[in-house]
Amino acid sequence: MIQIGPLTVRWYGFLITLAIFIGYFLARRYVARKGYDPDKFEEAIFWAVVAGVIGARLVYVLTSWGEFAHDPVRIFYIWQGGLAFHGAILGGLIPLVWLAKKHGVPIYVYLDATLPGIALGIIGGRIGNLMNGSDTVGRLTNLPLGYTWPAWARGFPGICSSTGQLAWGFCNGEVLRGPVHLTQLYGAAIGLVLLVLSFYWWKQNHKPGWAFWNFVLWYSLLRSLLEEPFRLNPLWWPVYVNRELGIGFFTATQLVSIPLIILALYMLWRIRREEVGS
Repeated sequence: MIQIGPLTVRWYGFLITLAIFIGYFLARRYVARKGYDPDKFEEAIFWAVVAGVIGARLVYVLTSWGEFAHDPVRIFYIWQGGLAFHGAILGGLIPLVWLAKKHGVPIYVYLDATLPGIALGIIGGRIGNLMNGSDTVGRLTNLPLGYTWPAWARGFPGICSSTGQLAWGFCNGEVLRGPVHLTQLYGAAIGLVLLVLSFYWWKQNHKPGWAFWNFVLWYSLLRSLLEEPFRLNPLWWPVYVNRELGIGFFTATQLVSIPLIILALYMLWRIRREEVGS
Protein backbone atom coordinates (compact mmCIF):
# COMPACT_ATOMS: atom_id res chain seq x y z
CA MET A 1 0.00 0.00 0.00
CA ILE A 2 0.97 3.66 -0.41
CA GLN A 3 0.55 6.13 2.45
CA ILE A 4 -0.17 9.73 1.37
CA GLY A 5 -0.72 11.68 4.58
CA PRO A 6 -3.92 10.31 6.16
CA LEU A 7 -4.87 8.59 2.89
CA THR A 8 -4.01 4.91 2.39
CA VAL A 9 -3.97 3.67 -1.20
CA ARG A 10 -3.97 -0.12 -1.45
CA TRP A 11 -2.40 -1.72 -4.50
CA TYR A 12 -5.30 -4.08 -5.21
CA GLY A 13 -7.93 -1.35 -5.29
CA PHE A 14 -5.68 1.02 -7.22
CA LEU A 15 -4.80 -1.50 -9.94
CA ILE A 16 -8.38 -2.72 -10.37
CA THR A 17 -9.62 0.87 -10.63
CA LEU A 18 -6.91 1.68 -13.18
CA ALA A 19 -7.89 -1.37 -15.24
CA ILE A 20 -11.54 -0.30 -15.21
CA PHE A 21 -10.74 3.19 -16.49
CA ILE A 22 -8.33 2.05 -19.21
CA GLY A 23 -10.71 -0.73 -20.25
CA TYR A 24 -13.59 1.73 -20.38
CA PHE A 25 -11.82 4.11 -22.76
CA LEU A 26 -10.72 1.22 -25.01
CA ALA A 27 -14.26 -0.21 -25.04
CA ARG A 28 -15.84 3.18 -25.76
CA ARG A 29 -13.65 3.60 -28.84
CA TYR A 30 -14.50 0.07 -30.00
CA VAL A 31 -18.26 0.69 -29.68
CA ALA A 32 -17.93 3.96 -31.64
CA ARG A 33 -15.97 2.19 -34.43
CA LYS A 34 -18.81 -0.32 -34.70
CA GLY A 35 -21.23 2.55 -35.34
CA TYR A 36 -23.02 2.67 -31.98
CA ASP A 37 -23.48 5.46 -29.45
CA PRO A 38 -20.62 5.33 -26.90
CA ASP A 39 -22.60 7.48 -24.44
CA LYS A 40 -25.25 4.76 -24.14
CA PHE A 41 -22.48 2.23 -23.60
CA GLU A 42 -21.20 4.39 -20.75
CA GLU A 43 -24.45 3.86 -18.85
CA ALA A 44 -24.31 0.12 -19.44
CA ILE A 45 -20.70 -0.29 -18.37
CA PHE A 46 -21.21 1.74 -15.19
CA TRP A 47 -23.94 -0.56 -13.91
CA ALA A 48 -22.07 -3.64 -15.18
CA VAL A 49 -19.05 -2.67 -13.06
CA VAL A 50 -21.21 -2.11 -9.96
CA ALA A 51 -23.06 -5.42 -10.37
CA GLY A 52 -19.83 -7.19 -11.33
CA VAL A 53 -18.05 -6.14 -8.13
CA ILE A 54 -21.02 -7.27 -6.01
CA GLY A 55 -21.21 -10.62 -7.81
CA ALA A 56 -17.45 -11.14 -7.65
CA ARG A 57 -17.30 -10.49 -3.92
CA LEU A 58 -20.35 -12.63 -3.17
CA VAL A 59 -19.00 -15.67 -5.01
CA TYR A 60 -15.52 -15.25 -3.49
CA VAL A 61 -16.91 -15.09 0.05
CA LEU A 62 -19.16 -18.13 -0.51
CA THR A 63 -16.27 -20.22 -1.88
CA SER A 64 -13.61 -18.95 0.57
CA TRP A 65 -15.56 -18.68 3.81
CA GLY A 66 -12.59 -19.86 5.85
CA GLU A 67 -10.88 -16.51 5.29
CA PHE A 68 -13.81 -14.62 6.82
CA ALA A 69 -15.18 -16.95 9.49
CA HIS A 70 -12.91 -15.49 12.19
CA ASP A 71 -13.72 -11.88 11.22
CA PRO A 72 -16.89 -11.51 9.05
CA VAL A 73 -16.48 -7.73 8.88
CA ARG A 74 -13.65 -8.35 6.39
CA ILE A 75 -16.31 -9.34 3.85
CA PHE A 76 -16.71 -5.63 3.10
CA TYR A 77 -12.96 -4.93 2.71
CA ILE A 78 -12.93 -5.43 -1.06
CA TRP A 79 -9.97 -3.06 -1.47
CA GLN A 80 -7.83 -5.73 0.20
CA GLY A 81 -8.59 -8.26 -2.55
CA GLY A 82 -10.88 -11.23 -2.98
CA LEU A 83 -13.03 -11.02 -6.12
CA ALA A 84 -14.14 -14.12 -8.05
CA PHE A 85 -13.89 -13.76 -11.83
CA HIS A 86 -16.93 -15.91 -12.61
CA GLY A 87 -19.01 -13.96 -10.09
CA ALA A 88 -17.94 -10.71 -11.76
CA ILE A 89 -19.00 -11.98 -15.17
CA LEU A 90 -22.37 -13.24 -13.95
CA GLY A 91 -23.08 -10.05 -12.04
CA GLY A 92 -21.95 -7.74 -14.84
CA LEU A 93 -23.89 -9.58 -17.53
CA ILE A 94 -27.28 -8.74 -16.01
CA PRO A 95 -27.26 -4.94 -16.50
CA LEU A 96 -25.12 -5.20 -19.64
CA VAL A 97 -27.60 -7.47 -21.42
CA TRP A 98 -30.63 -5.51 -20.20
CA LEU A 99 -29.25 -2.10 -21.25
CA ALA A 100 -27.98 -3.40 -24.60
CA LYS A 101 -31.53 -4.52 -25.41
CA LYS A 102 -32.89 -1.21 -24.14
CA HIS A 103 -30.47 0.70 -26.41
CA GLY A 104 -31.15 -1.53 -29.41
CA VAL A 105 -27.52 -2.67 -29.59
CA PRO A 106 -26.50 -6.29 -30.31
CA ILE A 107 -25.37 -7.64 -26.94
CA TYR A 108 -22.19 -9.11 -28.40
CA VAL A 109 -20.99 -5.65 -29.46
CA TYR A 110 -20.97 -4.63 -25.80
CA LEU A 111 -19.50 -7.94 -24.64
CA ASP A 112 -16.68 -7.90 -27.20
CA ALA A 113 -15.91 -4.30 -26.23
CA THR A 114 -15.25 -5.20 -22.59
CA LEU A 115 -12.59 -7.87 -23.21
CA PRO A 116 -9.35 -5.82 -23.00
CA GLY A 117 -10.65 -4.23 -19.80
CA ILE A 118 -11.40 -7.65 -18.32
CA ALA A 119 -7.90 -8.86 -19.23
CA LEU A 120 -6.40 -5.74 -17.63
CA GLY A 121 -8.52 -6.42 -14.56
CA ILE A 122 -7.10 -9.95 -14.34
CA ILE A 123 -3.54 -8.59 -14.55
CA GLY A 124 -4.14 -5.81 -12.04
CA GLY A 125 -6.06 -8.06 -9.69
CA ARG A 126 -3.38 -10.74 -9.62
CA ILE A 127 -0.57 -8.23 -9.08
CA GLY A 128 -2.67 -6.70 -6.32
CA ASN A 129 -3.14 -10.20 -4.87
CA LEU A 130 0.64 -10.59 -4.84
CA MET A 131 1.06 -7.29 -3.00
CA ASN A 132 -1.60 -8.36 -0.45
CA GLY A 133 0.02 -11.76 0.01
CA SER A 134 -3.03 -13.57 1.35
CA ASP A 135 -5.11 -13.86 -1.83
CA THR A 136 -4.85 -16.57 -4.51
CA VAL A 137 -2.05 -18.21 -2.53
CA GLY A 138 -0.27 -21.16 -4.12
CA ARG A 139 0.15 -24.65 -2.74
CA LEU A 140 3.32 -25.75 -0.97
CA THR A 141 5.77 -27.26 -3.45
CA ASN A 142 9.22 -28.80 -3.65
CA LEU A 143 9.75 -27.52 -7.18
CA PRO A 144 12.67 -25.07 -7.71
CA LEU A 145 10.25 -22.28 -8.63
CA GLY A 146 8.70 -22.33 -5.15
CA TYR A 147 8.89 -19.08 -3.19
CA THR A 148 9.22 -18.67 0.58
CA TRP A 149 7.61 -15.52 1.91
CA PRO A 150 9.89 -13.50 4.23
CA ALA A 151 8.83 -12.91 7.82
CA TRP A 152 8.35 -9.18 7.20
CA ALA A 153 5.66 -9.88 4.57
CA ARG A 154 2.79 -9.55 7.04
CA GLY A 155 0.13 -9.86 4.35
CA PHE A 156 0.97 -13.57 4.08
CA PRO A 157 -0.21 -15.42 7.22
CA GLY A 158 1.58 -18.64 6.33
CA ILE A 159 0.13 -22.12 5.82
CA CYS A 160 -0.83 -24.23 8.82
CA SER A 161 0.99 -27.57 8.50
CA SER A 162 -1.77 -29.49 10.29
CA THR A 163 -4.61 -28.28 8.05
CA GLY A 164 -2.84 -27.30 4.84
CA GLN A 165 -4.81 -24.05 4.85
CA LEU A 166 -3.87 -20.42 5.49
CA ALA A 167 -2.97 -19.87 9.13
CA TRP A 168 -5.73 -17.47 10.10
CA GLY A 169 -5.97 -17.50 13.88
CA PHE A 170 -5.01 -20.63 15.85
CA CYS A 171 -2.84 -23.28 14.16
CA ASN A 172 -2.22 -26.64 15.82
CA GLY A 173 1.20 -27.15 14.29
CA GLU A 174 3.99 -25.36 12.43
CA VAL A 175 3.18 -22.33 10.29
CA LEU A 176 5.02 -22.65 6.97
CA ARG A 177 5.89 -19.63 4.84
CA GLY A 178 6.84 -21.67 1.81
CA PRO A 179 8.05 -22.62 -0.63
CA VAL A 180 4.76 -22.07 -2.47
CA HIS A 181 3.70 -21.57 -6.06
CA LEU A 182 3.46 -17.86 -6.86
CA THR A 183 0.09 -18.38 -8.50
CA GLN A 184 -0.55 -14.64 -8.48
CA LEU A 185 2.11 -14.31 -11.18
CA TYR A 186 0.69 -17.30 -13.07
CA GLY A 187 -2.66 -15.52 -13.16
CA ALA A 188 -1.13 -12.20 -14.23
CA ALA A 189 0.64 -13.98 -17.12
CA ILE A 190 -2.69 -15.47 -18.22
CA GLY A 191 -4.22 -11.99 -18.17
CA LEU A 192 -1.40 -10.66 -20.34
CA VAL A 193 -1.90 -13.43 -22.90
CA LEU A 194 -5.64 -12.70 -22.98
CA LEU A 195 -5.01 -8.97 -23.41
CA VAL A 196 -2.90 -9.58 -26.53
CA LEU A 197 -5.42 -12.09 -27.87
CA SER A 198 -8.32 -9.69 -27.27
CA PHE A 199 -6.84 -7.12 -29.62
CA TYR A 200 -6.15 -9.89 -32.15
CA TRP A 201 -9.78 -11.10 -31.97
CA TRP A 202 -10.97 -7.52 -32.35
CA LYS A 203 -9.10 -7.23 -35.65
CA GLN A 204 -10.41 -10.49 -37.09
CA ASN A 205 -13.25 -10.14 -39.58
CA HIS A 206 -15.83 -12.20 -37.70
CA LYS A 207 -19.34 -11.60 -36.46
CA PRO A 208 -19.92 -10.06 -33.01
CA GLY A 209 -19.48 -12.67 -30.32
CA TRP A 210 -16.42 -14.31 -31.88
CA ALA A 211 -14.06 -12.41 -29.59
CA PHE A 212 -16.23 -12.96 -26.50
CA TRP A 213 -16.53 -16.73 -26.85
CA ASN A 214 -12.85 -17.09 -27.69
CA PHE A 215 -12.10 -15.20 -24.49
CA VAL A 216 -14.37 -17.53 -22.48
CA LEU A 217 -12.72 -20.57 -24.07
CA TRP A 218 -9.11 -19.54 -23.55
CA TYR A 219 -9.59 -18.06 -20.09
CA SER A 220 -11.25 -21.27 -18.94
CA LEU A 221 -8.53 -23.45 -20.45
CA LEU A 222 -5.55 -21.37 -19.29
CA ARG A 223 -6.79 -20.84 -15.77
CA SER A 224 -7.81 -24.49 -15.34
CA LEU A 225 -4.45 -25.80 -16.53
CA LEU A 226 -1.87 -23.14 -15.66
CA GLU A 227 -3.14 -21.47 -12.49
CA GLU A 228 -5.88 -23.34 -10.67
CA PRO A 229 -4.03 -26.67 -10.15
CA PHE A 230 -1.36 -24.85 -8.15
CA ARG A 231 -3.65 -22.65 -6.01
CA LEU A 232 -4.49 -23.41 -2.41
CA ASN A 233 -8.18 -23.83 -3.16
CA PRO A 234 -10.47 -26.55 -1.77
CA LEU A 235 -10.74 -29.58 -4.04
CA TRP A 236 -14.44 -30.09 -4.63
CA TRP A 237 -13.68 -33.35 -6.44
CA PRO A 238 -10.26 -34.63 -5.27
CA VAL A 239 -9.32 -36.73 -8.27
CA TYR A 240 -5.58 -36.08 -8.07
CA VAL A 241 -3.34 -34.49 -5.43
CA ASN A 242 0.47 -34.31 -5.44
CA ARG A 243 1.64 -32.63 -2.26
CA GLU A 244 5.31 -32.77 -3.25
CA LEU A 245 4.77 -30.79 -6.46
CA GLY A 246 1.84 -28.77 -5.15
CA ILE A 247 -0.80 -29.84 -7.69
CA GLY A 248 -4.49 -30.61 -7.20
CA PHE A 249 -7.57 -31.45 -9.30
CA PHE A 250 -10.48 -30.50 -9.29
CA THR A 251 -11.35 -27.19 -7.69
CA ALA A 252 -14.73 -25.48 -8.10
CA THR A 253 -13.29 -23.25 -10.81
CA GLN A 254 -11.99 -26.22 -12.79
CA LEU A 255 -15.34 -27.97 -12.59
CA VAL A 256 -17.22 -24.85 -13.68
CA SER A 257 -14.78 -24.40 -16.57
CA ILE A 258 -15.73 -27.73 -18.16
CA PRO A 259 -19.27 -26.71 -19.25
CA LEU A 260 -17.98 -23.23 -20.12
CA ILE A 261 -15.40 -24.71 -22.50
CA ILE A 262 -18.03 -26.93 -24.13
CA LEU A 263 -20.44 -23.99 -24.46
CA ALA A 264 -17.73 -21.72 -25.92
CA LEU A 265 -16.74 -24.32 -28.51
CA TYR A 266 -20.37 -24.75 -29.52
CA MET A 267 -20.96 -20.99 -29.83
CA LEU A 268 -17.78 -20.52 -31.90
CA TRP A 269 -18.87 -23.36 -34.22
CA ARG A 270 -22.30 -21.76 -34.51
CA ILE A 271 -20.85 -18.34 -35.38
CA ARG A 272 -18.60 -19.85 -38.05
CA ARG A 273 -21.52 -21.79 -39.53
CA GLU A 274 -23.62 -18.62 -39.70
CA GLU A 275 -20.74 -16.76 -41.40
CA VAL A 276 -20.30 -19.47 -44.02
CA GLY A 277 -24.05 -19.63 -44.66
CA SER A 278 -24.48 -15.87 -45.00
